[in-house]
Amino acid sequence: MSALKAIENVAVFCASADGINPIYRAAAQELGKALATRNIGLIYGGARVGLMQAVADASLAHGGRVIGVIPEVLVKYEVAHEGLTELHITSTMHTRKAMMAERSDAFIILPGGFGTLEELFEVLAWQTIKIHSKPIVLVNTNGFYDTMLTFLDHCLNEGMMTIKKREILLVANTVNEVFSVLGID
Repeated sequence: MSALKAIENVAVFCASADGINPIYRAAAQELGKALATRNIGLIYGGARVGLMQAVADASLAHGGRVIGVIPEVLVKYEVAHEGLTELHITSTMHTRKAMMAERSDAFIILPGGFGTLEELFEVLAWQTIKIHSKPIVLVNTNGFYDTMLTFLDHCLNEGMMTIKKREILLVANTVNEVFSVLGID
């Protein structure tokens, strides 16, 4: 059996908003710092708003490598972050997600809305059809994703997915647990 590929870069999907509870921004900042201190590069949506800014700025503040990938259509809405290690402006959302997936070794999902959920479910679907085999870790900060996880269990119980597919989504309740789930210190 071959050894797992080392995790050099992770794609982080998260909100372009902060949410009403400051614990979400704090978790994003903790993740950014934790990635930088472990010398793991951050690949994210390229914006300087919301949780996206929090994770990127925290990583940069601790010497991390941060690659932003933002489609042209969002540059003016999400305000592209100009202080990154690299900033890529893509023509579409599809090319954005493809670039993020191609350059990452794992996916970490913080709280977010439609965009975050769409990114999460796309990489889950990609794994079920063997486009990739990279770990996907959901950070269930403050129980943010509890109801979604219950719904996924409902899908399993109703025969809409197999246990093998349900187990693709790894869950951590804290940033420290993310690294345990990934087998990193």
